[in-house]
Amino acid sequence: MKVFITGATTGIGLEVAKLYLSEGHQVALCGRDLGKLPSDFASIYPKAKLYQVDVLEKEKLASFITEFSQGELDLVIANAGISMGVKSRLPDFDSWRRVIDTNIHGVINTFEPALKIMIPKKKGHLVAMSSVAGFNGLPGAGPYSASKAAVKTFSESLSIDLKREGIDVTTICPGFIDTPLTRKNPHPMPWLMDVTKGAKLIKKAIDKKKAIYLFPWQMKIVVLFLSYLPRSLYKFIMTVKLFNFSKE
Repeated sequence: MKVFITGATTGIGLEVAKLYLSEGHQVALCGRDLGKLPSDFASIYPKAKLYQVDVLEKEKLASFITEFSQGELDLVIANAGISMGVKSRLPDFDSWRRVIDTNIHGVINTFEPALKIMIPKKKGHLVAMSSVAGFNGLPGAGPYSASKAAVKTFSESLSIDLKREGIDVTTICPGFIDTPLTRKNPHPMPWLMDVTKGAKLIKKAIDKKKAIYLFPWQMKIVVLFLSYLPRSLYKFIMTVKLFNFSKE
């Protein structure tokens, strides 16, 4: 099986890539900085294909996906994404644009060349990395919540549109996973999960071709409960300091 994964130099992407490599699949890892890979990665996984590219470099990313696939592509995981860092109540427009561009356009830029290969073959599997943050507007993280909500609903639409084309679409919505990205969060992270365990759960959901996978179960209960609350009540709860970590 040929597997292409973006945002794969660290964290979830890297751990998921290792799982597919350990099963003998042909796997391509791409990221903005290949220097972030563990120093012994190439010696442990000599057959892995490595590509240094930002998912916003549309043409370059497409050329790498085409080069790797050679006309055959089974699974593409659009994992690349960035977070808000320090949550702020007041706007930081440059940061907002970076988050929106990377998290939404990065997925589109990844799926476009993949679908050009998959649709004629009438087979393939697209996976998008959303987040539990995509179910509700979180204080201080508007662009991040919005971008992940967009990815979630976009992928859901694709799962309907591409069904007749023989292409599966999976949306992954993790809670807090212990990665370099989440370690930057200056706030509590309930039910923080080890990245190795998280990657195994994600791969299991992908292998089962689940439409959407929201985890861990504790976070799933909380997120869905908050989603069904009247919005006025939800907004009141989010003003409580216990749940609101926004800075001025």
